[in-house]
Order: sequence, then C-alpha cells, then structure tokens
Amino acid sequence: MLVLTDDRGCINDVQNIKAFLTSNFRIDEMLVLTDDQSDPSKKPTRANIIAGFKWLRAGAKAGDSLIMHYSGHGGSVRDTDGDEEDGMDETLCPVDYASAGQIVDDEVHDVLVRGLPKGVRLTAIMDCCHSESILDLPYVYKINGDLEIIETSKNEGISKLVGAGARFLMDGNKKKAMTSVTQGMKMLMKSGNGGDSSAREKTKKTRTTEADVIQFSGCKDEQTSADAMIGGQATGAMSYALITSLQKNKNMDFTHLLQSMRKTLEGKYTQVPMMSAGRPLVLEHPFMI
Repeated sequence: MLVLTDDRGCINDVQNIKAFLTSNFRIDEMLVLTDDQSDPSKKPTRANIIAGFKWLRAGAKAGDSLIMHYSGHGGSVRDTDGDEEDGMDETLCPVDYASAGQIVDDEVHDVLVRGLPKGVRLTAIMDCCHSESILDLPYVYKINGDLEIIETSKNEGISKLVGAGARFLMDGNKKKAMTSVTQGMKMLMKSGNGGDSSAREKTKKTRTTEADVIQFSGCKDEQTSADAMIGGQATGAMSYALITSLQKNKNMDFTHLLQSMRKTLEGKYTQVPMMSAGRPLVLEHPFMI
C-alpha cells in the first residue's frame, strides 16, 4: 500500500485511511510519504512520489492487490496530446512542484498503471482537486441521487432521462426531475453530433487495461475537493465519505458505495465523488481490496 499527503488535513486523511484499511483488510507492505517526516526519502516530493509508484507496482503478478491513497493538492494544465475532452490535463502537486514541476495524469498512468498484468487489482483513492481523470482511465462512472452511470456522452444523456423518471417516482420532486430531463436532452443532442469525441476514443484505445484498475476520486475534473471538520479534525470530505460508507457495510457493490458516498456529501459540499476504471466494471460486484 502507498499513501501520500502534503499538509495537516491531508495527514489526518492518511492516518484515518491507514487505520481503516489495516483494521479491515490484510496489508502486507506499506510506504507512507508525508511532509511531517524528517527522512527526506519519506517526503512527498516529485521524485519520491514517482519512486513510490514504481515501488508499489514492482513485481506485481496475478492475484496481487495494490492500494494507493493520495490526499493533497491537485491542479490542471493545458493538454498537449489530444487525449482530454476538456482540453486540460489533471495534475498532482508535490511539495516541490514549484521547482520540480507537477505530475501530469499522462505520467501517472504511464508509471503506475500501464502494463500492469492481468489478474492484478489496483485500487486508487484520490482525494484532491480536479481528480476525476487523474489516472487517465477510459471508463468513468458517476452515481448520484439520480443513479447516473456515465461512460459516454450518449449514455449520460440517457441516464439523465431515466434518472429523472426514477427521482419523480421516488420522491415526487418535479423540479429536480425536469432539470434532469433538460440536461439529458442537451446531452443526447450533443452526442448526436459525432458521438464520442476523438479524445475519449483515443483514451479507450490507448489506456484500456488488462489489470483491474479502479479509481475513486473526490470530484469531477472541473471541481475542487473540499476539506471537512469532523470531530474538530480537518479531513478531506471524500476520504471521510468513503470511510463512513464502508464502515456501514464494507461489502457494498460499486453502485451502492458511490450512492452512499454521494449521500454523505450531498447538501454539504458541491463536489461529486467519481469512479473510473481501466476496463468496464460490473457495477453489481462488491467493493474489494
């Protein structure tokens, strides 16, 4: 397991995630990078984070399960290779980013994900701003109160329309249902003009994985990820939502886990927890490490 952080609230996240995982799952090896450690090799610098990625995946073989948790700063820069639908690459910001540079999502994917063997599971928990596609995985899922499951623009429009009907039938909220209908129609019209973008198709062709790679992220690419005060302690809202949900039931399937995370944050934060994968997921399968 590899855990990374670079400020006080994020250090609390690392401690909380570490405590939860080690008390509920078998963890054989662990590397922790935090900026409060005196050992220079244990600080979340650019070089140490890249080295940590390589350490985590070294010698990985079928049956191995890898976990990576990042709580820290995230950013975005202009995309230069045409694989981002919004024209922006997402980034991790190490403590020395001003001198060493940010870590762009293309590099995160190339170092941590690309080439992982079939039968390996990598679970990444990314609690930072602009984190939806920080691993550059091709299949993206968002599940909120409307039970939206998004992989392509067309599917997003359809799920908006289906979700609108489901919301109205369940809670009679006509206003929210009509908002979803309007959004769904716009997405369907957009998808009719050429379908999936060339950027999305490039990502599917070049970054689909043989390994089971799953990423939980704190927000959409265009959103920021909030800090929360829980019991007088600063913590990342997404890390808190994940732990809170799994404490209720660590065997939830992916759909119910994301629903629970969304409900934990809804009404308090605007960020939408996201999930992405290296290949299509069976959403009815249980969360596992």
